[in-house]
Amino acid sequence: MKTNIIFQPLDFTILTVKNRIFRSSISGRWDNYDGSGTQARINWEEKFARGGVGAIISSFVPVNIRGRIMPNYATIHSDECIPFWRKVGEAVHKYDCKYILQLSHSGRQQDIAGVENQEEVALSSTSRPEPFHGFRCRAMTVEEIHQTVRDFANGARRAKEAGLDGVELHSANGYLFTQFLSSGINDRTDEYGGTLENRARFLLDVIKAIRQEVGNDFHLQFKISAIEYNNAVTFWEQPGNTLADSIKVCQWAEAAGANAVHVSTGSLFPHPLNPIGDFSFEIIRKTYDAMLSSGIYALRNYFLFRYWLLRPVFSFLWNRVKHSLPPQPITGDEVLDPAIAQLLAANQGINLHAAGEIKKHVNIPVLCTGGFQQASFISEAISDRYCDAVTIARPLIANKNLVQWFEKGEDLPPRPCTYCNKCLLNVIENPLGCYEQSRYDSYEDMMKDVMSVFQPVEAVETLAKCDV
Repeated sequence: MKTNIIFQPLDFTILTVKNRIFRSSISGRWDNYDGSGTQARINWEEKFARGGVGAIISSFVPVNIRGRIMPNYATIHSDECIPFWRKVGEAVHKYDCKYILQLSHSGRQQDIAGVENQEEVALSSTSRPEPFHGFRCRAMTVEEIHQTVRDFANGARRAKEAGLDGVELHSANGYLFTQFLSSGINDRTDEYGGTLENRARFLLDVIKAIRQEVGNDFHLQFKISAIEYNNAVTFWEQPGNTLADSIKVCQWAEAAGANAVHVSTGSLFPHPLNPIGDFSFEIIRKTYDAMLSSGIYALRNYFLFRYWLLRPVFSFLWNRVKHSLPPQPITGDEVLDPAIAQLLAANQGINLHAAGEIKKHVNIPVLCTGGFQQASFISEAISDRYCDAVTIARPLIANKNLVQWFEKGEDLPPRPCTYCNKCLLNVIENPLGCYEQSRYDSYEDMMKDVMSVFQPVEAVETLAKCDV
């Protein structure tokens, strides 16, 4: 496996990553309410670096406080944030792992709006509420757009000053950039709405502003929902951007100065196809109450989640788009237990076809996310030029040393991720971690793993040795 393409370095010209496995953007509410960071976040990121990934893409890092997706995530809205992110980078770099900061703005998609948004609604490309949860918003003025462009440029400058290895613009999954890019969301009539070129203007303005601020020697990538499926759940909405639309946006972004594109899907988060997998009503009915004050449709959803007689209605709406998906473009070549093979086939590589089409039309590396955790499948995806690297979130939460299993020649870890999505359904109220008890010997072992983020990596390793 050492000679496998997974372990060949990936060269972005101004950044080289030691292997083709990236930790995708995911994290918990580890930080302080004011946006300052904590040791728990450093511990969290260090665990993945120690596990062998080539690079870590941080969770969403707001460029201003009003653009928070949820409180208790570290921000980069001021120069005072720089020392903390420098500490994060130093912890990750100890393991020859790169750290890419994901610059974000929620727009109207705010799970928990925070005190800063209680007097005013969120800013967006539109004044129409988000249709699933009902997050309220108003269309940004042109001056507010220009200020937000400057906020992103300053965020990139701070990341560079912190010694980090690059930034990613979170222009996917329903957040502010998507709200401008999407034909199903953006209803503006000015220079930031209407045609695809106008809808892409905000993203391209940000890329150009970052290049002007930090120069051409700092890595800049962007994440895009290649196909939006904006009407996946709320079927009365417009479908949003197509793959052809996204290919054009990727070409324009490359010309503006982007060094890589990160391919995802969906115009909201979570989305039936992002992350694909199960939906636990038992968990969501316990945690979704935290969102009742955020969206005008949240109470409706809460009833659908809480009462078993209503759950089939939600299940039908949530799952209907999955049945229309095309077959997966490739399959792993290992002989697997039929149940494991079926689990992987239903959840792994959901965005590969789109990534492969984008790769045909750009000259920059293409990263692809979507449930990857099988070495042979990943290797085949890269070898067949669907993408240049994969990004992984949930399977790495389940097995932070996944890459080390691949290095040993294993195609899968002994206890693979089950795609139950219990990790994400817990994160609104509880520490992020794997909550699938079948993967552990006991409930106590599961909770010990979940709570390990509050201890430095070295302490957790010592405790594990003592247990043995």
